[in-house]
Amino acid sequence: MEHIDVSGQRLAKKKPDLSMLQIINMSMGFLGIQMAFGLQNGNASRILANFGADVHELSWFWLVAPVTGLIVQPIIGHMGDNTWSPLGRRKPYFLIGAVLCAIGLVMLPNAASATHMMAANVLLLAVIFLAMMDASINVAMEPFRALVGDMLPKHQGTLGFSVQTILIGIGAVIGSYMPDWLTKLGISNTAPAGFVADNVIYSFYIGAALLLFTILYTIITTKEYSPRQFAEFANENPEAVHVSKFSDIFKDFSNIPSQMKKLGTVQFFSWFALFTMWVFTTSALATHHFGLSPQDTHSKAFNDAGDLTGKLFGMYNLWAIPFAFLLTPLAKAIGKKQTHALALLCGGLGLISMFFIKDTGLLWISMIGLGFAWASILAMPYAMLIEVIPQKKMGVYMGIFNFFIVIPQIVNGIFGGPVVSRFFGNYAIDYIVVGGVCMIIGAVMTLVFIKPDHETPEEIGEEIQQVHF
Repeated sequence: MEHIDVSGQRLAKKKPDLSMLQIINMSMGFLGIQMAFGLQNGNASRILANFGADVHELSWFWLVAPVTGLIVQPIIGHMGDNTWSPLGRRKPYFLIGAVLCAIGLVMLPNAASATHMMAANVLLLAVIFLAMMDASINVAMEPFRALVGDMLPKHQGTLGFSVQTILIGIGAVIGSYMPDWLTKLGISNTAPAGFVADNVIYSFYIGAALLLFTILYTIITTKEYSPRQFAEFANENPEAVHVSKFSDIFKDFSNIPSQMKKLGTVQFFSWFALFTMWVFTTSALATHHFGLSPQDTHSKAFNDAGDLTGKLFGMYNLWAIPFAFLLTPLAKAIGKKQTHALALLCGGLGLISMFFIKDTGLLWISMIGLGFAWASILAMPYAMLIEVIPQKKMGVYMGIFNFFIVIPQIVNGIFGGPVVSRFFGNYAIDYIVVGGVCMIIGAVMTLVFIKPDHETPEEIGEEIQQVHF
């Protein structure tokens, strides 16, 4: 039924507010995706080192992740904007990405067992499986960001991304801690040279199963809006649903909102720092805290450093969960950009502190600041972004925004290894400090470049009041 004002003009229908349970249901798949991501972040460098990669080569191998994201996410976003199937608009991509990622999770740690080739060829096969995982994660991940913009009214945007952050944190904690938990259950964390330890292999199997389960849960419990409903929300003729051409992606690039570009500048420094941490923490711990040489990648001490990396990554994700609950009230009190700047500052100090905290039992302190930063990075830029992008372009612009995430990782991936090798003698802890400085720069740029919040404190307060079951 159309809504007409007194002048005869059609009024746009408002999106209904969703309950907390509905928001959790539509984001549950992100828990499984992030478990897979957590397993990859905590163990990919370790696996590649087990297969013969040197420390200065690790960032090059990690390039497959941002490169696949650079290609895949805008395409998937565009396709999702123009997909109308019986399964839904975004959900077909959840399912396809989850199945392919699960296959990659099973195959990556078994690359050496799958072939009797030379070590260099095993390493190449592992990189192929890693690329498969990354492409699949991107296929599944991008639609979840767009789904929040699709389903929620703008005043619930911060809440929606905060819930995603909480579920991301839970999934990442499970994925990061899984190898250590299995070690404590008696599963070996060592393996012959050229192979991956059983605790890592079984962790990847569990991750594949949970990924499929959580994605199916979201698909079953969430009903997307129809093309007619989207048209009514945009105050457009429901009978004239526009389907954009693939070539329109290039036009969308040229029409990027100014606020999105400024957010992208901040993203560059924060994701440069995150990539540094993910790639080099195992090597940094092995050399700086365990006293190993950079060439020692097969000893029990190195694998202990790998287990500790997973635990630390689990810790910062664990800290991100309570911080995610604080984001909305904190944004109400001091503003979204101030909240994000404060979080990045804490994250930068957390990374730098890893250099000074020599006792591995106290490194959890460094993870507190990183947890705050991670919670904000996963929520606040997107909450600010959905205020300035059109509804019908939600998917493609979320995909384009991903460029500002993957480009710093590509830059870091190309130059990070040579910098660690030539300037720091393959002792990666110094480069971790560089990452911390970059995150602090991101905090400063947030305050300098980002415009004030579009929402008033009263509107953000209204968002808080509408959290209900």
